[in-house]
Amino acid sequence: MVEPPRQSLLEFPTAFPIKIMGRAADGFAQAVLDVVLAHAPDFDPASMEMRASSGGNYVALTCTIRATSRAQLDALYRGLSGHPMVKFVL
Repeated sequence: MVEPPRQSLLEFPTAFPIKIMGRAADGFAQAVLDVVLAHAPDFDPASMEMRASSGGNYVALTCTIRATSRAQLDALYRGLSGHPMVKFVL
């Protein structure tokens, strides 16, 4: 049985925030940035927001990209979720 295409509640292009969490480690922000730029080459690295956890063991990064399609978002989520330094992607 063939599934019908999923309807998206988003209208593209749109500003789309993605929150990425991982352990506070050297290279974490750069690793995330590399994945984001691979899927959203127009992302401005200076706009990345960073917040450390209260204990300082984890870091949350927020990257607001200009999303152009559902396929782009799906690929970006897969790329981030599959990275060994990333614990969660929201």
